[in-house]
Amino acid sequence: MTATKRTSKARTAESKREEMEALHQQLADGVEALRGSQQWARYLAFCASFHHYSFSNLVLIWMQRPEATQVAGYRAWQAKGRQVRKGERGVRILGTGTVKVSAQDDDEASTGDNAAQDGPQAPAGKRRVFFPVSVFDIAQTDVMEGHGDTSTVTHTLAGEDVHGILGRVVAYLTATGVVVDFQEISNGANGYTSPAGQDGEPVRVVIEARNSPAQQAKTALHEAAHIALGHLEDGVEEYLSHRGRCEVEAESVAYVLAGLLGLDSSAYSTGYVATWAERADSDVVKSTASRVLAAVHTLSQALDGEDEQDEQHAAA
Repeated sequence: MTATKRTSKARTAESKREEMEALHQQLADGVEALRGSQQWARYLAFCASFHHYSFSNLVLIWMQRPEATQVAGYRAWQAKGRQVRKGERGVRILGTGTVKVSAQDDDEASTGDNAAQDGPQAPAGKRRVFFPVSVFDIAQTDVMEGHGDTSTVTHTLAGEDVHGILGRVVAYLTATGVVVDFQEISNGANGYTSPAGQDGEPVRVVIEARNSPAQQAKTALHEAAHIALGHLEDGVEEYLSHRGRCEVEAESVAYVLAGLLGLDSSAYSTGYVATWAERADSDVVKSTASRVLAAVHTLSQALDGEDEQDEQHAAA
């Protein structure tokens, strides 16, 4: 009788691993299907004209608005059919241009600030100059009347958190020393994680208070995944250098975990993963599968104590 019970538990543990792998494959298939759709083509056309910012400006954007995804100037947004909302505060970055200089000034500029900044050097006879400019994230804009919205391939989840996922994630994070807050996030993000501070401040997760319980649960899973995967442990610069891969991994973990716990997040996760995968590597969803599934396994055990007991019984 005991042997039969252990076999049953072992089968349950193996079934769960198979379900994890199936959910991850389902996500990969969904991303590929989206990439072949007209919706994706329209989305890429919308994104194509965004500027590629220097690393210095990426750091400035991240420091002021860490969840920014697409930024552009006031007039540039209007040209795209979107209007910056009244009262929105811009993100200040460095714009650049050139001015004519004399031969002597040109020689001095080659060893001065002109050579110190990242980006291309100014041509002979001209000098690069830098000046502050304001850009705005897409979350600070609205679609203008008469223009269609092709700017997103994600859809915020609606409905209740019927499986109590949010409470379980919050309890887990709190037990590990993470501070979890629910606030109205002004930049339009669904949530974010702040790394531990050098002065002893703990890791902090903030979740948008106005979202539906289902979306809050999915966001909590995403932020817990960032922490479990160690994405912010090596500093902001390292995260920014690999942001596409980090976001693909975190959302993949959230999608698989949500599925295991009974929440279908495909309406949001598929487009989110596809968007970041486009910026990272076309095959990043599959190439990070081992890290994703390992993190899912760890978090699944933490969120459901019965999983760990099943593994222990199965190995007995």
